[in-house]
Amino acid sequence: MKLLLTSAGVKNPSIRAALEDLLGKPVAESTALCVPTAAYAMRGGAATAWRQITGRASTPMCELEWKSLGVLELTALPSAGEEVWRPAVEEADALLVGGGDPLYLAYWMKRSGLADLLPSLSAGTVYLGVSAGSMVMAPRIGEDFVEWRPSPDADDGTLGVVDFALFPHLDHEMLPENTMADAEKWAARLAAPAYAIDDETAVTVVDGRVEVVSEGHWRQFTP
Repeated sequence: MKLLLTSAGVKNPSIRAALEDLLGKPVAESTALCVPTAAYAMRGGAATAWRQITGRASTPMCELEWKSLGVLELTALPSAGEEVWRPAVEEADALLVGGGDPLYLAYWMKRSGLADLLPSLSAGTVYLGVSAGSMVMAPRIGEDFVEWRPSPDADDGTLGVVDFALFPHLDHEMLPENTMADAEKWAARLAAPAYAIDDETAVTVVDGRVEVVSEGHWRQFTP
């Protein structure tokens, strides 16, 4: 599986080019599944999920004119049975994992069985994460980003697919708490490899090789 971890989706030509390079073909010839689950743990989450699916969000993902597009709602999967939904995941060229609450997303990725399936997916499968959908791949998100918890004593641990954490929406005009100074404090408390990325930036991971694609600004932190 190849990763394209973004702050706000496919926002510019450089990220679009990176996506098609990972796919190995145009988006128009590729199939995708949208995972909106992370949105539901936030106020207004139902409307946010609808905007993600219909391409009306400010995080371009589903509206990229895919050959086909389906919706994979993780909260429904445990009751459906893996034999029902697993073939659709294995056959998709891309998984489009939207934003919202990263710990809620991690919880449902594990409970649904999707987290266990990810390592066995084809090397050609592309995981496109947006905000929380990107953050969930890290070992931890940092307490700064914790809102929902599966239990009162739960920590900030996520999936650990990659060995670094992500601070998205760097210097976003609507998020005054997301300045570079805030990112520096977050990284210092995390004491682990990390990247702070703005909405014009993405991080790709292929066979363990990490590269940054950006038309904006970003910073790498090392402990």
